[in-house]
Amino acid sequence: MAVPLKSAEDIARIREAGRVVASVLAELARAAEPGISTLELDRIAEAGARRRGALPAFKGYLGYPASLCISVNDEIVHGIPGSRVLRAADIVGLDFGVELHGFFGDAAVTVEVGQASPAARRLVEATRSALARAVEAAVAGGRVGDIGAAVQAHVEPLGYSVVRDFTGHGIGRRLHEPPQVPNFGRRGTGAALRAGMVLAIEPMVNEGGPAVRTLGDGWTAVTADGRLSAHFEHTVAVTEEGPEVLTLAGH
Repeated sequence: MAVPLKSAEDIARIREAGRVVASVLAELARAAEPGISTLELDRIAEAGARRRGALPAFKGYLGYPASLCISVNDEIVHGIPGSRVLRAADIVGLDFGVELHGFFGDAAVTVEVGQASPAARRLVEATRSALARAVEAAVAGGRVGDIGAAVQAHVEPLGYSVVRDFTGHGIGRRLHEPPQVPNFGRRGTGAALRAGMVLAIEPMVNEGGPAVRTLGDGWTAVTADGRLSAHFEHTVAVTEEGPEVLTLAGH
C-alpha cells in the first residue's frame, strides 16, 4: 500500500493535534500519583482532550473501550483503565491520541509513580533515549529499517530487548496508516523515508526477554516473563530539513 505524503498544511494540522496530545500527557504525568485509579486517569485524558476541542482517538477504535491505554509495570501496551490503583514505585505507560479537525496525533510516555527502583529508572531512561535516537534516524533519503536499528543499537547492549509484536506506524488523516515502523531492523532496509511522511515512532523495551502474551481482556499485552516494560512515542514528520517532532506541548 502506498505511503501517503503530507503537505505543509497537513503537517501543521497534525502538529495542532500533537500539541493537544502532549498537553494531556503532561497533565496525566502530574496526576499519576500513588492512590489514583487507572479509570480516573482515563477520565482526565478524555476531559483534557475535549476541553481542548479534540476527540480521544482510541475510544471505540477497533472496539477499544477507553480513551487512554495505561500499562503498569510488566504491561507493555494497550492496558485497559479500570479499578486498579497505582502504587508507589510503579512505572506506568500512558499512551494517548486525539483527532482534531480531521487529523490525528499520537504519543506515549512512561512515568514513575512516586520513586521507582533504580533498575526501573534505568529501563525508563534507556527507552526514552531510544526514542530520541529513533527520531534522529527518521531522515529523508533513509530507510524505515534505520529507525528500528537505532532502537536496537541503543538498548540491546544495555541488556534489554525490543518488543517485536507491535510496531510504530504512519499517521495523519487516519490513526494508523502505512508504513509499519518496527523497533528492530537493519540499516538501509525497508521502505524509503521521504519528505512528507509522518510517523508514530514508539519503542517498547523489555527488561527481560522480548516475548509477549495477551491477557484475557483481549487487549492488554504483558511481558511473558513478568519483568518490566517501558514505552515512549512521538509523532514525527520527515522533512527536507530533518525530523520534526509534532507531539510537543506549546510547539
